[in-house]
Amino acid sequence: MANVIEVTDSSFQSEVLESSTPVLVDFWAEWCPPCKMIAPVIEKLTEEYAGKFKFCKLNVDSNSAAASQYSIMSIPTLLLFNQGKLVDQIVGAVPKQHLVSRLETLLDQ
Repeated sequence: MANVIEVTDSSFQSEVLESSTPVLVDFWAEWCPPCKMIAPVIEKLTEEYAGKFKFCKLNVDSNSAAASQYSIMSIPTLLLFNQGKLVDQIVGAVPKQHLVSRLETLLDQ
């Protein structure tokens, strides 16, 4: 995922919470088949929403603090942040159009 930024527990604050643009964070794990299914969809969205959204991914196996802080129970879980605040949550590998709809809703606010 070339355009998706890998975040860690230590970089979460600066990359996500202090971002000047809205951020989608993909909480995932290497062993998770649905995570692998949604990864190319998110990669495609990075191209379509360049400059409008920042796309990040956080491996829950090696970054448990952020996953715990946001009570991530299932993966993939996608959290949408705007101005440092959690504004939306999507759980599971959902179709691209569902993600587009949620991103557009956030942009319209």
